[in-house]
This record gives sequence, C-alpha cells and structure tokens, in this order.
Amino acid sequence: MTAIMNLIEPEAEALGFELVRVQFVSGADEPTLQIMAERPETGQLGIDDCAALSRRISEKFDVLEEEGRDPIEDAYRLEVSSPGIDRPLTRAKDYANWAGHEARINLIDAVSGKKQLRGLLDGIEGEIIAIDDRKAGRQTTTLDNVHSAKLILTDALIAATIPVSADGADEIEEDTLNEEQED
Repeated sequence: MTAIMNLIEPEAEALGFELVRVQFVSGADEPTLQIMAERPETGQLGIDDCAALSRRISEKFDVLEEEGRDPIEDAYRLEVSSPGIDRPLTRAKDYANWAGHEARINLIDAVSGKKQLRGLLDGIEGEIIAIDDRKAGRQTTTLDNVHSAKLILTDALIAATIPVSADGADEIEEDTLNEEQED
C-alpha cells in the first residue's frame, strides 16, 4: 500500500490537498481503492475537489499502465472522498488537532486488558496517544499500536467542524424569490 500511496500523494499535494487515508476495501463485485483527502485549511474536500483528484489519479495510473508499470493489475473501483465529520484518525497530527473530542481507538495489542478505547482524546506527545477512556480512565498507547481510530459524532464535534462552503447559496435563494414573484 505504501507504493500506491507514494504515487497518489504528489497528485493530492499538487491540488493543495493532504491525504488522510488510502486503503483497499473488499467489495461484492471488485475491490475499491478508497482515498480520503482534505484541504488543510478546512479539513474537508468538496465534490469538485474529489472529481479533480480522481481524474489526476486515473490519468497517472493510465500512463503507468501504458508504460507496462500498472500499479494495480486487477480490476478495482476508485473512490475519492472527504474524511467527513466523524473522520478516521490516521496521522499523528489528527490526534493533536482533535484533542478534546470523543474517539474510538481499536488497538492491535490490548492496553490494560482492553483492545478498544473510547473517550475524550487527550492528544499525542511524540508517538504516545492519550485518551480518557470512559471505563478505564486515562490510557496511553503508541501510534503504531493503533489498528483503526475515528472520531465519534457528537454535538461538540459538529460545533467544532468548519461548515462546508455556502458560496452561491445567496444566488440560489435570490433566484427562487424572483421566480416566486414572477408567478
């Protein structure tokens, strides 16, 4: 997966995006290459952004295939998306940026007899993640012991998330009002 990520990351960066996660997910028909990216300033990606990144990746992979260096030989589906509000935590900076919010962390090796921690993130220092687990109190683990982690949707998280751009909403509202006045 590192080789695929190394191919995708420059394409995302060229558009001003940061990769959040790249993974293969098994599907009923064919596997899906899931790519989550974000604009650093908003933590989100709009539909046009997703389409632009998808095109860049497809074009790059097509060129490699024509050169006989197909990075993914089997059939697959490409899916590009924003991480969403209840986003996965995949990078050290995610644990720092979202400290104070509720998260669920699934571990590779148990900590205090638990393979899942859930509670308020307390941040990260170096490679050590801290979380105030609801049942076990403050727990720490290394970043490399995390199997998967994500934020839990709460009112506090919704309030802290930068809303998707509403650019153009005034024009839509104005056009609707004009149509109503013409009737």
